[in-house]
Amino acid sequence: MRKDFTIGLVVPFAADTVPDEGLQMYPDVRFIPRGVGVRSLTPTGYDSACEAILPAAEYLAAQGVDAIMVIGTSLTFYRGSDFHDRLMERLRAATGLPVSTMSQAVVDGLRSFGARRIVVATAYADDVNNRLRAFLTAQGFEVMALQGFGLFGFGEPGSKSEADIIALGSKVCAEGQAPKAC
Repeated sequence: MRKDFTIGLVVPFAADTVPDEGLQMYPDVRFIPRGVGVRSLTPTGYDSACEAILPAAEYLAAQGVDAIMVIGTSLTFYRGSDFHDRLMERLRAATGLPVSTMSQAVVDGLRSFGARRIVVATAYADDVNNRLRAFLTAQGFEVMALQGFGLFGFGEPGSKSEADIIALGSKVCAEGQAPKAC
């Protein structure tokens, strides 16, 4: 990757900040963030932020970025697979740039490994998890098990420890291996 590459990040935060992990993983990439202000990890909390994605991407394109990435997975899957596909088309058309979302990155990653039957552990509550299941199913995956921590607050996932995450992951993996009832 060339050294002067700039990615415009549509971020779920209210502030225009780059997540620390982006800077750590890609130290040679310049990021320009634009926040859309997710209020909570609920459909209502995503609604106003979702409407701000396209204007944020247009703002970033005007800053001369090379590509656009929309981060905040649930922000782009919660309205379903068809909405996600239309959003990607609208972003490309409005900016003329390569675009992606974290939801698309998850799908692409799973497909690159040939995954078809999956188990999923999330931070989300049931309503958002049900929407994630529908999104993944529409994308061609069989979701064998899906469980979340049941969190609603935007900053709450950071309160979970590595042990909490491993325990939930182990639980959902065990559930996914159990024979399904007929």
